[in-house]
Amino acid sequence: MSGFFSPGRFLAVVSKEFIQMRRDRATFAMMIGIPLLQLVLFGYAINSDPRRLPTAVLSADNSAFSRAVVAAMQTSRYFRITRQAASREEARELLDKGQAQFVLTIPQDFGTNILRGERPVLLLEADATDPSAVSGPVGAFREIVNRAVNTELDRAFPYLTRGSDPVDVRVHADFNPEAVTQYNIVPGLMGVILTMTLVMITALAITRETERGTMENLLSTPVRPLEVLIGKIVPYILVGYIQVTLIVVAAKMLFQVPVQGSVALVFLLSLVFIGANLSVGVTLSTMARNQLQAVQMSVFFFLPSLLLSGFMFPFRAMPDWAQAVGSVLPLTHYLRLVRGILLKGNGLPEALDNLWPIALFWLVVIIVGVKRYRKTLD
Repeated sequence: MSGFFSPGRFLAVVSKEFIQMRRDRATFAMMIGIPLLQLVLFGYAINSDPRRLPTAVLSADNSAFSRAVVAAMQTSRYFRITRQAASREEARELLDKGQAQFVLTIPQDFGTNILRGERPVLLLEADATDPSAVSGPVGAFREIVNRAVNTELDRAFPYLTRGSDPVDVRVHADFNPEAVTQYNIVPGLMGVILTMTLVMITALAITRETERGTMENLLSTPVRPLEVLIGKIVPYILVGYIQVTLIVVAAKMLFQVPVQGSVALVFLLSLVFIGANLSVGVTLSTMARNQLQAVQMSVFFFLPSLLLSGFMFPFRAMPDWAQAVGSVLPLTHYLRLVRGILLKGNGLPEALDNLWPIALFWLVVIIVGVKRYRKTLD
């Protein structure tokens, strides 16, 4: 029976695995760290019900009714008044750049027309590139307005005869009026796929050479650390552009995503994002001792990028600390950049607000990678 299964041999194998686990502390830390990261992100940061969304007000009226509407929106759970737009051009710019999720336009003589029973038009424009982010506020807006106006009428003018809806509330869902989810998801997939594939592929670059024994030859050459890192990155830039091309073609041909902006501008600005992800992968490979650790580290970077970027869940639905972390990650800004160009028709001036954080991240990662690069095998 001992020839078939020996408890002694079995315990020896178990003991050996525990010893190996103790020696490979980085892998063990990843096994504990990744579930904890998922628990924190899903438990605290992820929220599918956006609240307190930034709203700009363009008002040509200063009556008690317009102030009541703005105050009611501010006290609701959906809107957060952040700007007073001075012109129509400024209001549109806030929507185009994503600095405001909504723009409320109050016409001239709004309060006077209410008292006359003329049902003035109140316009709410929504950045509907992400339909899930605006569906709740849009659905509640009419009730918020009518309740605020009726309360003000009951307080100051109880003797007036009025209908149930004293205001003609209109909502324009800009950039995605039909609320098609694919229009938001497909452009975002460009950033997700680039992050997942490029970081993981390049994370194996230096560790692969170390395990194969070719690192000695590289270390014996006069090649500088910066030259090695850039040399590891450049060949994969072509791979990144192939992926961008496939996704853009699929977005247009398969999913009929309305491309409003310049595809050439998307290709040009994607270079910064591709470079940033490749630099992350190579930098992680300088920290990992083997390919398994390199892959684990890339997952540890990709998971927060996916969950905190606004791809799967509305960005502004997350708590402030999660938004702060997400704002550091390049995927967050790239999603806004690509969606802004393809869905809103943004140009280079509007894209710069999201381009420079990616470029800064790239620079920091390159500096860390150069400092971490090992000139010896020790």
